[in-house]
Amino acid sequence: MIYSMTGFSALESDTPHGMLLIELRSVNHRYLELQLKLDDSLRSFEGLARELITAKLGRGKVECRMSLIASRNSNKKQEINAEVLQQLADLTKAVHGHFPESQPLSVADILRWPGVLAMDGASADSADSEALADAIRSNLNKVLDDLVVARSREGEKLKTLILERLAEAEILVKQVKPLLPMQTKAYQDRLTSKLQEAVKTVDEDRIRQELVIFAQRVDVDEELTRLTAHLDEVKRILNDDNAAGKRLDFLMQELNREANTLGSKSVSTEVSQVSMALKVLIEQMREQIQNIE
Repeated sequence: MIYSMTGFSALESDTPHGMLLIELRSVNHRYLELQLKLDDSLRSFEGLARELITAKLGRGKVECRMSLIASRNSNKKQEINAEVLQQLADLTKAVHGHFPESQPLSVADILRWPGVLAMDGASADSADSEALADAIRSNLNKVLDDLVVARSREGEKLKTLILERLAEAEILVKQVKPLLPMQTKAYQDRLTSKLQEAVKTVDEDRIRQELVIFAQRVDVDEELTRLTAHLDEVKRILNDDNAAGKRLDFLMQELNREANTLGSKSVSTEVSQVSMALKVLIEQMREQIQNIE
């Protein structure tokens, strides 16, 4: 199964602790990079969230937002954390000592300050904390499952696009082999003509020697074999169940190398055009593969 690294999933769940909001966004990245943005009341569950995400996602830059909106009917009340409030007051006084003209904090600014508001008794109730952990675990797993499904759908689209480019590349590779005898024959004709003009006679041994050197120089049978093998390997990986992104990216490098060699050995417009067309297709596939996990 091919998975894209791009996806989005969100969930709102009504829990006994309030409305739990979870949002996951992911884009392509070389490795798995997590950015957790949790409310202060949920900071203690960061380890749990990180553990659940890394268990289900292999690569991508993933942003997880989680917040808890207290229910109006909740028996928990928000209270001012006097210790944090005093720390804020001391910091404000120190700042004003250095910058007397600075504006004082508004009530809204103070209430938004991390840690100023706390749920009454929430930190002391371990059973309540465990129940909230269960709610987070259950809902985050649902969001992760939805994200994986979304990445799977996107991955299938990428797979289809890559297979289309592979089919075009295979057609191009097959076009080259019949052109090789034509290249040698054209070179032989040109060489014979030049020798006739130079010495008015044809040195058959000289022509045979030049043809051998030319055939060795323009022989691309090995490149064509490797191109075919790499294209077959790409198709095999696309139908494999393991992570494919890094392996496919490596194969694109190898395909591009062989296409470049094919172009450098070309002595005909037709083969050069095939080489250029192959490089265009390889680059198009590589761009899509950057999004595959």
